[in-house]
Amino acid sequence: MSRNVAISLRAFAIWLLIIGVEIVHGVLRTFYLAPYVGDFQARQIGVFTGSLLILAIAYLGVRWLRASTDAALLCVGPIWLALTLVFEFTFGPWVLGRPWDDLLLDFKIWRGGFFALGLLFLTLAPLLASRLRAHR
Repeated sequence: MSRNVAISLRAFAIWLLIIGVEIVHGVLRTFYLAPYVGDFQARQIGVFTGSLLILAIAYLGVRWLRASTDAALLCVGPIWLALTLVFEFTFGPWVLGRPWDDLLLDFKIWRGGFFALGLLFLTLAPLLASRLRAHR
């Protein structure tokens, strides 16, 4: 197995952990935060708390990933981004029945949707985690 394929498989495994944690995060946010601040504001807050969870998972998994260069780490982020977008646009509307308008509102920064910022953070998380590990 080539080194790139091995890194891709490990990146996928870490992403599965990320998405599992994010599902739990979303359920907790919906049941415990949204009733107090409203659903949209809870999703805004969730981008920041979710980003911290993603960074923690990336931090713990970046050594196991064995992507030893910045270029390799910068290739992992788009893999996570693509998988997340596919997940969001299939799981949200078709499994949860979430309306497309709600889903797309989360992407509109000018309307207060921060999800695009969270996706940018997700894309950079492998590199950020590696840098944090190097400076501890």
